[in-house]
Amino acid sequence: MKSMKIGTFILMHCFVFSVFGQLEKPQNYKRFDQRFIHFGFMLGWNTASFSTYQSSDAFSNYQLKSLVTNSQPGGQVGIVTTMKIGTPVVRLRFIPTLSFQERVMTYTYMSMLSGKDSLTEERVNSTNLDFPLMFQFRTLRLNNFASYFLLGGQPSIDLQSQEKASQNYADPFIKIKKFDFQGQIGGGVEFFTPYFKFGIELKYSQGFTNSFIQDNTDSSRPIDRLYNRVWWVSFIFEG
Repeated sequence: MKSMKIGTFILMHCFVFSVFGQLEKPQNYKRFDQRFIHFGFMLGWNTASFSTYQSSDAFSNYQLKSLVTNSQPGGQVGIVTTMKIGTPVVRLRFIPTLSFQERVMTYTYMSMLSGKDSLTEERVNSTNLDFPLMFQFRTLRLNNFASYFLLGGQPSIDLQSQEKASQNYADPFIKIKKFDFQGQIGGGVEFFTPYFKFGIELKYSQGFTNSFIQDNTDSSRPIDRLYNRVWWVSFIFEG
């Protein structure tokens, strides 16, 4: 029985090696991994929302039953710089990015007179300058393919922030802080062509600091804290 297991194990390994041997192809862009630093650009889309925390008296004082943030589609464009750190599988990646984000906050109130629910929506738009700095842990190339894991963070500046704007109490809006810092995690795959490398990447960002500004409007009183969170899909071209 033991010899049968050993024989099966050897046969499986021979099969795997033979398959990979048959799949072996000429490598495109062989000099790419030999360079210390290389550049490119990134295009993509995102969906942004908030991790939302209601105030403890949101229902008792304001009859707020629920507050839900719905993700909306946005986009981003950036410039890519990738630097090799001493080994072929660890890299440092910096992608200054201009991103456009939108969230829709839906308030569900209970009417004390009718007992029926009423809905109110608030839209929060952002135009951000993001500066993600990520460690990229990449597999060795298999022919013209590789995959990788990302871990890092980014400071973010909201160019559209109304942090210091005068509030319109007749038609209030949600105030978000101009500066934020977010942790990031993600991964991707890379395809090597004869003249450039093409990558598809998925990332998740979570804000570490409360981005909400309480200014005692009808929209803001039921809210305690808001934390930015974003899903990113990016297409990366490097040469």
